[in-house]
Amino acid sequence: MESFTIDVPEADLDDLRRRLDATRWPDELPGGGWARGVPGGYLKDLAAYWREGYDWRAAEARLNAYPQFRTEIDGTLIHFLHVRSPEPDATPLVLTHGWPGSFAEFLRIIGPLTDPAAYGGDRAEAVHLVVPSIPGYGFSPPPPEPGWDLQRTAKAWAELMSRLGYRRYVAQGGDFGAAVSLILSLCAPEAVLGVHVNLLLTRPTAEQGAVDRLAPADRMRIERLLGFATGPQSGYMKLMATRPQTIAYPLTDSPVGQLAWIVEKFYEWTDGDGLPEEAVDRDQMLTNVTLYWLTRTAGSSAQLYYEEAATLPNVPAAPAPPPMGVPLGVSVFPAEMFPPVREFADAAFPGIVHWSEHDRGGHFAAMEQPELLVRDIRNFIAALR
Repeated sequence: MESFTIDVPEADLDDLRRRLDATRWPDELPGGGWARGVPGGYLKDLAAYWREGYDWRAAEARLNAYPQFRTEIDGTLIHFLHVRSPEPDATPLVLTHGWPGSFAEFLRIIGPLTDPAAYGGDRAEAVHLVVPSIPGYGFSPPPPEPGWDLQRTAKAWAELMSRLGYRRYVAQGGDFGAAVSLILSLCAPEAVLGVHVNLLLTRPTAEQGAVDRLAPADRMRIERLLGFATGPQSGYMKLMATRPQTIAYPLTDSPVGQLAWIVEKFYEWTDGDGLPEEAVDRDQMLTNVTLYWLTRTAGSSAQLYYEEAATLPNVPAAPAPPPMGVPLGVSVFPAEMFPPVREFADAAFPGIVHWSEHDRGGHFAAMEQPELLVRDIRNFIAALR
């Protein structure tokens, strides 16, 4: 393992500013709002702030405040944070992001998780934290060959945790990170104490009338999932799952294109009535976007969708989840794309020991509601003792 420090050349930042200055803005029909995509007025304002107000060097320093490393596993480099708690008996926890997230989305929960006493918590709740970047995301460079699907990533995480000396640990994640965490429990059942997720896909059981008898709120959740594949919000997924290389060119060449591609998801998937910044911190959102831009991983991150095309939320084609033999905890945030239905979750995952329904928050829980997510993770780990 090698220590890693983020040190972006100033020339790369100059290039970003030059490209932002040279943006060719398209025409736009009046009065469309967000219905046809990201509005031009909003995007111009955000791009101007990215150019003049956002401070990458400050973000870089904040990221570098945590110990970072890279190591080769299965032929590819894996970047990760490894933040040891001051409490020697802390529970190891591997925390995994998804798309369009990154390891940077967890900045607001690292301190409370690893050093709860410094945040008014109980020392017994501390964790040793490992935060890897999925291959092809951020500072985990694109793998040298195809085949890096969720299962291969989970196996790499099992190897990583073993190299770090952790024989028993908890896994947590949302988006792709939830799937990696669940698969990790199948790849290394002797090592994974339990899995906590803030995204859990629950599909209807085969029982006749299973959906019809649901309460109205739960029926809406299932209808949202069932309608996703044919609705407008699945357009990004279909492009990345079928033509990841094609979209890599414009996203790697145009920072405004990369900005729009990611910010649209922050608008659609967060718990806000207006702009994405109502739900997440603007600078933290731009740090996430800037990581994709500076590392040129728009295309390589999309490759995971291609590898997982058969398992994406394309109901009813997607296969049922395999049974897992470890305890499961679930945090449900109302603005999540696919809030789970407890009845169907219990049928698919009989090992649920913790379930929290929140009245606020969305897909990017660690950025939107860090206190709630930290509390749930702590409560889940406590339930495992």
